[in-house]
Amino acid sequence: MCRVAYVFYDTETTGIATSFSQILQFAAVKTDDELREIDRFEIRCRLLPHIVPSPGALLVTGITPETLLDPSFPSHYEAVREIRRKLVEWSPAVFIGYNSIGFDEELLRQALFQTLHSPYLTNTKGSERSDAMRIAHAVHMYCPNTIAVPIDNSGRETFKLDKLAPVNGFDHTDAHEAMADVEATIYVANLARNKAADVWETMRQFSNKTAVIEYVTSEDCFSLSERYFGRMYSWLVTYCGKNPEYDGQLAVFDLEHDPDDYISLSVEDLIKVLNKSPKIIRVLTANRQPIMMSADMAPDSVKARSVSLEEQNRRVGVIRSNRGFLARVGEALARRFADREASPHVERQIYDGFISWDDQALLQEFHEVDLGERAHCLEKLADPRLVELGQRLLFFENPELLSNRKLAEMEDWLCVRLLTDSSAVPWTTIPRALAEVEELLLEEGRGEPEFLEEIKRFLENRPGQLGLA
Repeated sequence: MCRVAYVFYDTETTGIATSFSQILQFAAVKTDDELREIDRFEIRCRLLPHIVPSPGALLVTGITPETLLDPSFPSHYEAVREIRRKLVEWSPAVFIGYNSIGFDEELLRQALFQTLHSPYLTNTKGSERSDAMRIAHAVHMYCPNTIAVPIDNSGRETFKLDKLAPVNGFDHTDAHEAMADVEATIYVANLARNKAADVWETMRQFSNKTAVIEYVTSEDCFSLSERYFGRMYSWLVTYCGKNPEYDGQLAVFDLEHDPDDYISLSVEDLIKVLNKSPKIIRVLTANRQPIMMSADMAPDSVKARSVSLEEQNRRVGVIRSNRGFLARVGEALARRFADREASPHVERQIYDGFISWDDQALLQEFHEVDLGERAHCLEKLADPRLVELGQRLLFFENPELLSNRKLAEMEDWLCVRLLTDSSAVPWTTIPRALAEVEELLLEEGRGEPEFLEEIKRFLENRPGQLGLA
């Protein structure tokens, strides 16, 4: 395998809702393929006007209200520009964090998207994405007792970084500080690389989308593993279809079940099968580093192991030789959510189509032209998502470029965004955050009442700070 650079990264944020939270701190370390440090980078930024931080998140990170508004820090837009510049400089690379595919990368994509950049920096132009937590899951499943896995208060194994790294010898005194979490992630990755080299190399292979597709479609049978609700599960599966509209979305059939019961089903019935639980047909996304190993490595607990090898082979043959079945499963994947309504919130429209080449050229121009020309660039955009985000960006960064009418509209939007008392909105509002503070203050044994009172005062004063009182 060719030598490759890694970029380990971590974010500290205002909350866990990836579409509606903000990166407050970003840290990254570039290493060589033996995980030796080459370079490092970190940056903080100020709170965006329309974002209300979760009090619980501030308790975890220790970020104070004073720090949120520190005038010495760059704005969110300025920070994202610096982050992007450094990550482009380090590319191509394997971008890897801890639970990054499900969390940090979504925050990074949103940060890029909402500042009018392409969101797919980490998996285009030769770059790939990986996740050290998924690697730790794979090591624990396929090389048990290689790394120590702590037990939480409910008696279940936990892979939280601030618990896993220390029990394996890492001094994680500064947990939830972005650079400290990056260093802990590198430590865990080194454990996997040194103690479970075969698993490390296999998972390294599957950070590449094309390699995943080739493996899934060429292997007659393999072991697929995933972690749900604090437990690891594995299945013996075989390929059974691909979404014709997205080649990275694959279907695999659990060989515990007899395909004769499903092979003649219509597309409509296959959609029902895809949506039912327990899963008979599982959906695998090629660019999310699935945990896959050869069939002979499947754990003894896999239910399909009770099926004779002869019958397993028959089931594989029935499925893979029936092109009509493979095509219908693929169509079912494509139509599975066809009736789902598009979100009215631009943040949740990030995956509703790629940005056109013409609009990408205009976005590049937006970031390079004199400030006075930025509003004119926005007027030329065809994508309504980008127009909405661009107007927000001007409102935050250069409000003097907006007309009086547009400025008034944006001020009304900000007021509603922050102060609505509707429980239906998917973001944190000031009333919701204040209610969370009160709940935390009532918790027995809560050791941070002074910090919570500081957060409460910040939230109460925030409308006045923004001229909304």
